[in-house]
Amino acid sequence: MIKFNKPYFSGKESEYIQQVIANGHTSGNGFFTEKCHQFFQQKYGFKKVLLTTSCTDALEMAAMLLNIQPGDEVIIPSFTFVSTALAFERQGAEIVFADSRPDNPGIDEDKIESLITPKTKAIVVMHYAGIACDMDKIMSVANKYNLFVLEDAALAIDSYYKGKPLGTIGHLACFSFHETKNIQCGEGGMLAINDIQFEKRAEIIWEKGTNRAEFFRGEINKYGWVDTGSSFLPSEITAAFLLAQTEDIEKVQKRRIEIWNNYYLALKPFEGKHFQLPLIPDYATNTGHAFYLIMNSEKERDLFIRAMQENGIQTSFHYQSLHKSAFYLKSHTDKNLPYSNRYSECLVRLPLYFDVNENIIIDKISRYFLIS
Repeated sequence: MIKFNKPYFSGKESEYIQQVIANGHTSGNGFFTEKCHQFFQQKYGFKKVLLTTSCTDALEMAAMLLNIQPGDEVIIPSFTFVSTALAFERQGAEIVFADSRPDNPGIDEDKIESLITPKTKAIVVMHYAGIACDMDKIMSVANKYNLFVLEDAALAIDSYYKGKPLGTIGHLACFSFHETKNIQCGEGGMLAINDIQFEKRAEIIWEKGTNRAEFFRGEINKYGWVDTGSSFLPSEITAAFLLAQTEDIEKVQKRRIEIWNNYYLALKPFEGKHFQLPLIPDYATNTGHAFYLIMNSEKERDLFIRAMQENGIQTSFHYQSLHKSAFYLKSHTDKNLPYSNRYSECLVRLPLYFDVNENIIIDKISRYFLIS
């Protein structure tokens, strides 16, 4: 069986974890955490980053930093992972779901303005498969109405919009280092802070609502409880694992993009009759996170998944539209978001990881569509 996902290992993870043990400091915010922070800030130009135990935690930190209150409205794509919405729902926000684009699972940038009301406080965009949303359109609307923008860049490490790294454009951004991502540490995430007004408070929320980070830097002589927060920072063991991964990011990206391109070129002849291929706008780069097909119907998608399983290949659908979830429908009526529904019903992802044999998969898929 060719698995749908297989995490990459550089070989240095255990070496760095041994260094953590030798250093005698395994809790968070130590040497390896700082090394990771330096890497991401220097390579991508984030003003400040904070490692977190997950992207979900980074999103929850962002909701706290934006001071989301009950009754505030937050615009979020329906076609996304539940954490994108959950972080704001926990703060008491009213989630206003937006549809996807007809040509791309990302948020329909042209529909955002029509969803804004006097209660709107923030726009959250998710760069699906690491492919950038049109950030000029989004930031223009946000600036017009004085709204915050959060980039859910869980899938978008090392991806760019018009030459700018994703996650550096909005006021805040969140990344995932879950084992399914391009670089990973099992469970992990990161909050990127691009607006200086959030920098100091972000550290406090990160450190359980205390000014402990300032204390360890020698800026104050004692620390205490000064704000809300939680234990969002990962251990040094997690940070050491991630640092080993960052050292191979260019190698990993090169191979993943090679696999993505091989899929695209080989399956292009079948496009139109059987499925739609991913679209990468001219303002975006390909990060090689995911390769997907958009089938003509849910029935065809399910038949394809079953056939691949019988041929020893695990494939997978993706997000289920949040506006149709049981939780949301407890207190809301079903919204008409046809493109989000289409991607939930028709999108299927192919295996994509560093050492996958994509040629076997291409051969099986080609045979399937030649027969069907």
